[in-house]
Amino acid sequence: MARLSALQHRDFRLVFLGLFVSITGTQMQRVAVAWQLYQLTGSAVAMGFLGFARVAPVLLLTVGGGVVADAFDRRKLMMASQSALALVSLGLAVATYTQHISPPIIYGLAAIAGAAVAFDLPARQSLLPHLVPLSDLSNALSLNGVAFEMGAVFGPALGGWIIAHHSVLPIYLFDAASFGAVILALALIKARPLVAPGARVRWSAVVEGFRFLQRSPLIWSTMILDFLATFFAGSLLLLPIFADQVLKVGPDALGLLYAAQPAGAALVGATLSLRPAIDRQGRALLIAVAVYGAAVAALGLSRHLAVAMFCLFIAGAADMVSTVIRQTMRQLLTPDPLRGRMTAATGMFFIGGPQLGELEAGLVAGLISVPFSITSGGLACLLMVIVVGLRVPSLARYRHAEPTSTDPPR
Repeated sequence: MARLSALQHRDFRLVFLGLFVSITGTQMQRVAVAWQLYQLTGSAVAMGFLGFARVAPVLLLTVGGGVVADAFDRRKLMMASQSALALVSLGLAVATYTQHISPPIIYGLAAIAGAAVAFDLPARQSLLPHLVPLSDLSNALSLNGVAFEMGAVFGPALGGWIIAHHSVLPIYLFDAASFGAVILALALIKARPLVAPGARVRWSAVVEGFRFLQRSPLIWSTMILDFLATFFAGSLLLLPIFADQVLKVGPDALGLLYAAQPAGAALVGATLSLRPAIDRQGRALLIAVAVYGAAVAALGLSRHLAVAMFCLFIAGAADMVSTVIRQTMRQLLTPDPLRGRMTAATGMFFIGGPQLGELEAGLVAGLISVPFSITSGGLACLLMVIVVGLRVPSLARYRHAEPTSTDPPR
């Protein structure tokens, strides 16, 4: 496989660049919302409920979003969902400018964003295999991860600087505008058709998707591992409190903390995109999740900014290895007519785990302490790796099979 081979394809390049701009804005917005909510409430529990507000619509709607993604033009569905997300950021800007911002408004807009993500995620993930040949899919997934993580590096750092020197308002305005980059890229791509043949929005389509997952232990074991690991180690929403109360630093340093994890992920993602796919992917997946849990546990014990940033950097690097392996396995093991539903089902775990984990982390932090919440979550993540590895031994034995197709993107 040629290095950076996915970038040879025009449609992928367009979407790659558009997503990078949009993700940068979204990550700036996440820092701004977390900081603004913390300033309004000063409560770890209130911060945890932000995760619940984001994830509840995803859990309720994402299966339907997968069925819709398999039955309609995935490109147009993404354009609609990206437009809805832009309106959410515009709503945050208006509420902030008019000084009507409050926790209920933040929770309500977060819930609307979650509903949009429930349709955006399956459409985006099932669109990707149409932008490159299957032989370049692993490379495309690595580069897609790089785009996300680079946006997550620049976004929090820039967002923290803007909050410290200006306010959250410019961040919300920039994020609203950044979705235009994705919408423009989607309007320019040539990939056709983007609808699974014969697909319809009906209940039997949902049942068909879950039956496929039931017959695919390698897929559902990665889903369970992803959910449990991120549920117990999903403590990033506590970073504003951790930075303020434990590390004794301000918003500038908070932006660096938010950027440290994606910096590690971006470095590893770039490395993965320049080398052949990992061979023993099942074993590598279990090791990566274990390293992630250990790094999060160490984060809770850290008391210095540099140490905390290093822990987050290692956690991000391990998480990127895990993400690329999981997504490659799922895409290669799933027929295209089922990709939207498969992505929706896995999205419930991918998004539900960290968001519900933020609620769990906030409640534990409120009852005991922030450092205990973070460390205990990382240790629980380690335990979950052992349990899943023992329960599904075929996962540890799984080896990568590189597709041989060299057909042009569909």
